[in-house]
Amino acid sequence: MIHQQPKTVGRRALLAGALALTTVLATACSGGDSDTAATAPAAASQADIDKAMQTPTELTFWTWVPNIQKEVDLFQQKYPAIKVKVVNAGQGEPQYTKLRTALKAGTGAPDVAQIEFQYIPTFSITKSLVDLRAYGADAYKDKFVDWTWGQVTGANGEVWAYPQDTGPMGMLYRQDIFDKHQIAPPKTWDEFAAAAEKLHAADPGVAMTNLAANQNGVWMGMLWQAGAKPFTNTGPESVKINVNDAASKKVGAYWEKLIKSGAVSADPDFTDAWYQSLNRGKYATWLTAAWGPVFLTGSAASTSGKWRAAPLPQWDASKPASGNWGGSTSAVVTGTKNPIAAAKFAEFLNTDPASTKMFATEQFLFPATKALLTDASFTGEKPAFYGGQTVNQVFSEISSTVDTQFQWPPFLDQAVNDWDETVGKSFADKGDVGGALDAWQKRLTDYAGNQGFKVETN
Repeated sequence: MIHQQPKTVGRRALLAGALALTTVLATACSGGDSDTAATAPAAASQADIDKAMQTPTELTFWTWVPNIQKEVDLFQQKYPAIKVKVVNAGQGEPQYTKLRTALKAGTGAPDVAQIEFQYIPTFSITKSLVDLRAYGADAYKDKFVDWTWGQVTGANGEVWAYPQDTGPMGMLYRQDIFDKHQIAPPKTWDEFAAAAEKLHAADPGVAMTNLAANQNGVWMGMLWQAGAKPFTNTGPESVKINVNDAASKKVGAYWEKLIKSGAVSADPDFTDAWYQSLNRGKYATWLTAAWGPVFLTGSAASTSGKWRAAPLPQWDASKPASGNWGGSTSAVVTGTKNPIAAAKFAEFLNTDPASTKMFATEQFLFPATKALLTDASFTGEKPAFYGGQTVNQVFSEISSTVDTQFQWPPFLDQAVNDWDETVGKSFADKGDVGGALDAWQKRLTDYAGNQGFKVETN
């Protein structure tokens, strides 16, 4: 289970990132050598790989994972000629801003960088990532959960990164609150809504859950589960945008009703008030990701023993589905002088059994590899915080239900900023979510068109 929380990024930082991309995006979408992506790069020979891994080399690795030096040491023990300098350049957006600056300047960029799944298209469209097929990445496809490999694969088969950790979404719920109000863990969204109204009528001070008005990640996970396809990258110069399609409108109407009735709150998350609300029992559930259970043990310690885990309620109980919120990868950055060593480092970090096990047991990252998700020593853990429930097993099973086809836009910063000011605002204002989705659609199609993309809609 992942230790890290998603960061709530201010609009100023998001806009700065979007503006930094404007020139590069326009260049990337203006034609030129767009056909080159369709051809797999020439494979490095085994002789070249052996030589590179025995040649004294220093790599720079940007990552925000605490104590990752332990995994790096495993790599250096196997390849003593390669020295890896670990740098924490900030978590998420702060790191990405520095990375864009270094790439634009042509100096100071790392060889390998930790990049979240949702940012892979944003960096691949600007040709900032190395296609790892040349270094044997295709051979590892079957070692990873299918949907994670889809997240790092380009439209023409490029492999832009190795999955590192994931965030399949489930529901953490307060067993004591459910017991008090005779509520069974809802298996469908209809049951969830009925339980929410029942709870609100009995105790208006407790919300069935909180759908944060500042948290685009949860919304995207909900769309993912519902089978929506808000973004489809149809080519290096084209993108399909449908953030207000029928599935999205269905999800929007559902939450609009519950928020307006007061049965669900829309408090900003990861704030002092939100932490206090978790601890005092304001929320009966937290719709979160596989990193949530460990996060909660530290952030709501006073509630130990009261929580349990279950899959998300379903739109169709006969077809279990979930979305993902969070997770990251290891990508090789364009311009590295040591592409073989960098690629093999990213590969080792995320495929070596000892390294991946360490991520899961020491940094509590929720695994991306099939082997760990079926490892009894991982799935069989019974944390007291969850009443001895095998929470990892619950989320391991959820991971297999995440749709493999969901895609992110190549301008994520703009998408998040516009969501905050449209859909997120409609939650906070108890307003018209459907109208907000339409406004989000228009903003994004206008933006993409202005950046030189050919924009498709349904």
